[in-house]
Parts: sequence; structure tokens; C-alpha cells
Amino acid sequence: MAARTLEEMVEKGTRKLRAKADSMKSRYNAKKSDMKDAYGELPFGPITKASYNAGVDAGEYRAPDPEKWGRGFRSGAGA
Repeated sequence: MAARTLEEMVEKGTRKLRAKADSMKSRYNAKKSDMKDAYGELPFGPITKASYNAGVDAGEYRAPDPEKWGRGFRSGAGA
């Protein structure tokens, strides 16, 4: 099997990122309660914990931009 070119690797990576963006968002949202539970075990006061929980609840997951990822991968590979 011939080695893939840099462009082929970028194409494959961006394609895979696009394909799993929705599942990444749903997995993140499913972990919100775990994040709040773990933070709740830390030695912070009730106001800080309530603020954290409100922030987690209000937070929206932003999937990475596949095109930006591709540019970063390409530049990191020295192209």
C-alpha cells in the first residue's frame, strides 16, 4: 500500500470530523451531569457550585470546524 499524501490525510481527517460532529455534541451533553457531580465534590461553597452548575447547563457545545482543523493539521505537518 502506497503512503498517503498530506492532502489525502487532511481530506480523511476532515471527513471523519464532519461525520462525528453530531455524536460529539450528544456525548458532551450527556456528560453534563457527571461534570456537575464531580465539581460538587470539590471544596467550594454553595454559591460557586451553583454558578458552575448554571454555566454548565447554559453551555452549548461547539463542534470543531473541520476546515480549520485541516489547515492546522496541514501547517503542523510542515506544509
